[in-house]
Amino acid sequence: MTSMFEQEAQADAHAAADPSEGFNAGEMILSHVTNSSPDHPLFHLPTVFGIDLSVTKHVFMLWFVAAFVFVALTWLVRRHISKGRLVPSGAMNVLELTVEWIRDAVVRPNLGDKWTRTWTPLLLTLFLFILAANLIGLVPIFDVLGLVDHYVLQTSDDSFLKNLLHGGATSTGNYNVTAGLAVVTFFAIIAAGTMAHGFVKHFLNLVPKGLPWPLYGLLIPLEVMSMFVRPFALTMRLAANMTGGHIAILAILSFVFIFADMFGAAAGTAIGFGFAVPLAVAISGLEIVVVLVQAYVFTLLSAVFIGMAIHVHH
Repeated sequence: MTSMFEQEAQADAHAAADPSEGFNAGEMILSHVTNSSPDHPLFHLPTVFGIDLSVTKHVFMLWFVAAFVFVALTWLVRRHISKGRLVPSGAMNVLELTVEWIRDAVVRPNLGDKWTRTWTPLLLTLFLFILAANLIGLVPIFDVLGLVDHYVLQTSDDSFLKNLLHGGATSTGNYNVTAGLAVVTFFAIIAAGTMAHGFVKHFLNLVPKGLPWPLYGLLIPLEVMSMFVRPFALTMRLAANMTGGHIAILAILSFVFIFADMFGAAAGTAIGFGFAVPLAVAISGLEIVVVLVQAYVFTLLSAVFIGMAIHVHH
């Protein structure tokens, strides 16, 4: 027992002697923007075909956002119906405005009147889900839980709450999540082209007609490649924007602790109040705009790609 205390004392002395051991900005940033590590899943599940099905934090956040959107929208609609009013009010008014905006400003101009009612539900679902995931990712839920656990609950290291605190909270900052959403768009494009022209005709429409045969050897590979480039672009754009904003905020706030380690608590406090906190607040305000824009851009591009499959112009 004595040797254990001596080892801990030596480790603490070494950390105090080496300032670089005090605060690791890279580790702190990665712990906020990455998913749960394989050692800290929320629920351990078996591996199937080499894929670990354990529930990580981003999977948990996907379930949470999906449940939140479903419950919130169901409650709003049922409450509006129960009141028997034709004119909505309050939150229901915002929901109706959103539905009409997606339908009239995003879906109808790109798909046409004939297909508006067919594809509005899918595109509206994509928009609301991405918007909710982005906005919830801005709320420091797990940081607050960490403070509560540290000062009040003080749970054990292997508790569910401790495992929940490993990793970031923005599910749309995970490329696997955005890739899954892009795959939905990918198959929606094929389904829309098939419904409008037939399965074979849809793929024949990828290249224009009446060109010299040698050109088809060049155009067909390019068009097939473009089929996969579109969902790839959707994947990278959404995930990169959501991750980049959080990294910028965390990197700026890290200056407080870096200067505190280097020059003392007074320097860290001065940097915090004079530079880091005001700039982080400003970027957080910009992030609110970014989450709205990224949900809109993903939905708009999905509508454009689906419309291109329906209305073939070469």
